[in-house]
This record gives sequence, structure tokens and C-alpha cells, in this order.
Amino acid sequence: MNPPALTLDHRGLVVRPAPNPAPQGPFTTASLLNYGLAHHPQRLALVHDQTEYSWQALADRVNAAAGGLTSLGIRPGDRVVARMANGPALVEAFLATQQLGALWLGINPNLSDDEACWMMDDAQASLVLTDPDRPVGNRPSLCLPQWQDLLAAGHPAPETLIDPHAPAAIAYTSGTTGRPKGAVHSQHNLLWPGVSTRTLYPPLLNERNGTALALTVLNMMILGPVSAFARGTTTVILNPGPAASIAQGIEKTKINRLLMVPTQIHDMVHDPKITAQQLSSLSQVIVGAGPTPPELRQAWQDKFGFPCTMGYGLSEAPSGVVRQRHDAPQADGNGAGQALDPVVLHILDDNDLPLAAGQTGEVCIGPQTTGPWAGVWTPMLGYWNQPQATQKALRCGLLHTGDLGYLDQDGLLTLQGRRSDLILRGGANVYPTEVERVLLTYPGVDQVIVLGLPDERLGQRVAAALVADPNLDLEDLAKFAGQKLASYKVPDTWRIVEHFERNTMGKIIRSRVAELFN
Repeated sequence: MNPPALTLDHRGLVVRPAPNPAPQGPFTTASLLNYGLAHHPQRLALVHDQTEYSWQALADRVNAAAGGLTSLGIRPGDRVVARMANGPALVEAFLATQQLGALWLGINPNLSDDEACWMMDDAQASLVLTDPDRPVGNRPSLCLPQWQDLLAAGHPAPETLIDPHAPAAIAYTSGTTGRPKGAVHSQHNLLWPGVSTRTLYPPLLNERNGTALALTVLNMMILGPVSAFARGTTTVILNPGPAASIAQGIEKTKINRLLMVPTQIHDMVHDPKITAQQLSSLSQVIVGAGPTPPELRQAWQDKFGFPCTMGYGLSEAPSGVVRQRHDAPQADGNGAGQALDPVVLHILDDNDLPLAAGQTGEVCIGPQTTGPWAGVWTPMLGYWNQPQATQKALRCGLLHTGDLGYLDQDGLLTLQGRRSDLILRGGANVYPTEVERVLLTYPGVDQVIVLGLPDERLGQRVAAALVADPNLDLEDLAKFAGQKLASYKVPDTWRIVEHFERNTMGKIIRSRVAELFN
């Protein structure tokens, strides 16, 4: 029996009753700065390079930005696009759009002009904030100097009645295959990751939260500035770049908490010029956006003296839904951690029926049903103008992630890769992450992607692409893998390459890897 269809609006977004309010505020991103203004208006709220703003100064700039955007005709429901490098203007513009009830769309500057313009067209952008010399077609736009002039003009900010459950931001999926889809979130959704961490990881005195990833990626805006402000703490914006420059930024600004991706962890571990002393201010590094092998985590612990905190999330959630908890058994292997307080994880089979602990199925997410977070969490409102994709992703009242994994008796999630990446070899399931984890332990292998290739007899056969020593003995590697894995899991086709092409989130583009075997 098919699940009942969801009620969708004219943009393919879910129409649903308002969820329960969070157990504590802020309750809208429009009011995100109110706590700091009330309790410590002169403390630092934002740091970037030589720029420092107190909570009061930042609030004044955001109000000026809201007034300026209004003077340009921005109204509730309009889409404001930002395609520029990291800096205070991104935070100011994001908060201003939220105060106006407009929708925010960040586009990473590293995307091609074709990719960026496609997103602008798909979202029907009303205004584009951009670095100079970036094409925007015939869309109204402002570059950074004009943005500063707009704020200096002192236009008054309007009073806007904010609906916390209306569309507030669009996050286009990373697009490892085909055109991305725009996941739409409410202001209510954007806040829960930061608010829920206040009890999980209580804020430190004078805490500084750092971000060294592009803030135009909505998840980075949520886990960076939005979460820092929800915690009542300082956000430090670093410029994405080489590991050495990030380490220098950490040392200079004394960051305490930092979000990183596995490639950054790898580069810091393997750069001999980066020392533990440079990172001595850090008390927590949260790693997400891809698998982090246990060996790499151990190398980080050995070099820097404290563990990585593993996490798992996705644009549709939004951001992280799973994290290692200090009060629960720790993850090993491909374990990502336990569900954050507002959510419950469900593992479902191909018929959307629940599976027992230890059984692999699709990872699905629903709201907590007991305690202070009961009924608070909601997934995305849907995919922008893609009603069929919305119906599929949100069926049965759960967010279907498309990821495969299993839960143990303690509720610890172990990921097995994307459902679409599962290899079916002669009727047997091969999970790429399982094979990749083994191959990464072989000396000389730096990075691995395992994927399935079409095979007339078996359906699929297992292939592996490696960033490795070009003189690597592949026969010995295959023999090594055969000692650790069932024979049907051992790759029978290999490619050694200099590097993998990655998207703006640092994720390897698997479709490009598959082309190596054509």
C-alpha cells in the first residue's frame, strides 16, 4: 500500500500544522541577536580578519541592511542570493533577509558560472549580492563596495511580522550527480541545531566558534554563525584555504570550537609544519560531510592530543542530526554517533518497514516523541518546485535520507554509504565504505573510492580508484584485501590517480570517478 500523499503548496512545499516550539529560544532567526543584546551587548559577536563587531554593532548593521534591502524592493517571500567570499557581509545579509521574511540562498563562489546562474534562475532570484566581476545576467545585483554604501545610507528597517514556519532559506544539494535540488527550510528549522547543542555541549566562558568553510553553504551558516549566536557566543569567520593558513587563523583568533570536513583533517594531520601548539585553543573539532576513517581519527588524536567529534547530517535535515556524545558509547569504524536530542533515527527496509538493531537499511529521521523536544523537529518543507521529489523524500512522516546504515543496541549509527552507491554483485550486497575502510589501512594508499561497474554475468563488479603511490603493488593490495574481506567484496578492477575532483563541500564527485573506468 502506498503512503498517503502529502498536502503541498504551489511550489511543491509541505503544508503542515505548526510543530511544537523549542524548549528555549530564540524562536526565529530574525530574533537571533536578541539574547546577546540583552545580556552582553558590548562583547564580541563577530570576528573576521581585522574586523570585529560587538553584538550591538552587529545588530545595528543588520538593521541597516534590512532597511537597505527594503529600499531596493525586497519583500517577504523574495529570494536574496549571495555569491561572495567569506566575510561579515554574508552574516549581515543573511540576518537581514530573515528580519524581512525573505528567503536566503547562498551560492558558493567556487561553483562555475553555469552552475550559479542555473540556481539563480531556478530560485527566481530577486537580488544577487556578489563579488565584483561575477556574471549575474540581467538580475539586480550589488557587489561588496555597494553593500557597504547601502548600509551607510541608514535606511530604516521595517517592522515585519515573522512566521517561523514559512520558507526562510534554500539549500541546494551538493549535486554529485545531475542538477541539485533546492531544499527549503523555515526559520524554526534553522535554529534547532544551535539551540540543542547548548545542553549537549554547554558554552565555554568567552567561547569562540570558528568556521573555515564557505558560509554561502547553508549548513555552514547554520553550524557556524547561527549556532554561535544561538549559544550566545562569538563567531569567528576564517577564509577557506590551505590547512596551514587555517591553522594560523586558529592560533591567532584562539578558536575553541571548529567545524571541519575530512579533507581538512587529513591535510592538518599530514602537514608537518602544523603543530599541536597552534591548535591548543581548540577544545572541540566537529567533523562531517563525509566518512572519516578510524586511522585518520587516531592520527589526529596522536598529533593534537584530543579526539575529533564525529557527526552526520544533510542539507534536508538541515545540517547535523547525529553526533558523538560524551555521555554515550563512542563510535568506531564508520560509526557516526547518536541522534541529537530533537530527532529519532529509524532504519527502514525497501518497503518502509522498520528493521531490528544491527540490520542495514535506509536511514530515516523523525521528531522526538518524548521529553522537552517532543514534536519540535521538522525536516525541510520540501524541494523547491519539485513536488514529486518532495513526496518521495518526506513520505510516511519521515525524512528519507537515501543513506544506508544500521543502529546498534545503544542507538549508535553506523553508515554504510548511499543507497545509490550500494553494489549488487551476483546477488550479494557490497557496501563501498566497508571496502574503502580496509583499503585505506594499506601502506601507500591515501584516498579510496569503491564503486560498482556493470557486468553482464554478475550484474555489477567491484572497482576501486586510489590516490596512492604510483608504484603501489596492486596484486599485493588485492591479496591484503582478501585477508580482511569476503572474496566477493575484493575489487577486481583498479585505477591509480593523482587526485579526485571534489565539489564545494569537499566531497568527491563519484560520477567523475566512474568516468575513469570508461
